Parts: sequence; structure tokens; C-alpha cells
Amino acid sequence: MGRIDYLAMKTDQETAALLDSDFNELKIAAKKLISHATKFGAAAVGTSFLKWVASFAAIYLLILDRTNWRTNMLTSLLVPYIFFSLPSVLFSFLRGEVGKWIAFIAVVLRLFFPRHFPDWLEMPGSLILLLVVSPDFFATTMREHWIGVAICLAIGCYLMQEHIRASGGFRNSFTQSHGISNTLGIILLIVFPIWALLTRVV
Repeated sequence: MGRIDYLAMKTDQETAALLDSDFNELKIAAKKLISHATKFGAAAVGTSFLKWVASFAAIYLLILDRTNWRTNMLTSLLVPYIFFSLPSVLFSFLRGEVGKWIAFIAVVLRLFFPRHFPDWLEMPGSLILLLVVSPDFFATTMREHWIGVAICLAIGCYLMQEHIRASGGFRNSFTQSHGISNTLGIILLIVFPIWALLTRVV
């Protein structure tokens, strides 16, 4: 009888040890899951925030170029940059009926009232047209793919190099008229795609 009790007690102890081991493994797995989810969430939030910042920086530089920056750089590259980096909410909004009406009005003004169509509206009009008429392959697949991010990085690096060259050096790019705002704006164009590519790799 004592032998049976001993065996039963030993079996209960082994079962309890197995349960403790399983609970510990579940705790470790849950901690890892929370850690990975937190990192992924932080990366997603960071990418989304930087995308908004980069898009508005590109729009700001585009407006500045059409008004008083007047640089010799190929600032028309800001149009595809905005196309690839524009947040999905704004992209869908401008690609819908609102964008179609804006594009329609811009085309009518450009065709029938060219003298009343200001020069500074050329690039924004081109952007709206690009948003509206772009095929779904570019509007969905390319925008969400790493290739779209790589294109943004290439545009940002090119504009930074041209801006530094036109300013006569990196230090001078901060000291000229509108230098700080222009340089910071172009830096923001580079930060977003670098962050997006790193989070995709990691």
C-alpha cells in the first residue's frame, strides 16, 4: 500500500513539474510575443509618422520652389516623391472624385485660359494628374513595395547632393537665405525611406 502511495505522489509531483514547465514556457512565449509586437508597432508608427512628415516636407519644398526658392535643381522629382510617399488616406482621397474634379479644372484652365493659369500651379497640377491617372500597378503595388521606398531614397539623395553643390558646401547650405529650412526639408526626404527600408529589413 505504501508503495502505491509513493508512486502516486511521485506521479503527482512529476505532473506538477510538467505543468510548471509548460506555464514557464508560455510566460516566455508571451513575453517574446509582447516584445515583438511592441517593436513592430513602434516601427509601424514610426514609419507612418515619418511618411506624413516627409510628404509635407516634399510639398513644402515644391511650394517653395514655385514661389521664392527658384533653384536650378530638378525639383520636378518632388512630384514622384510625393506620389510614392503620400499617406494612404490622402492618396485615396485625392485619387477619388475630389482629385478628378481638381484635375479636370486644372486641365480646362490650362487649355482654355492659359494666361490665367499661374506658373506655380504647374507642378501641383501635374501631381494631381499623376495621382488620378496612374495605373493600379503604380498606385497600389509599387507604392507599398520596397521599390517605391528605394525611389524616394534615390530622389532624396539626389536633391541633397544637388542642394549642397549649389550652396557651395554642406556648411553653406545652412547659412544661405532659406538655407536651414531647405536643408532640413531635404534631410527629412532622406530620413523616411531609410527608416522604412531598415524596418523592412529588420
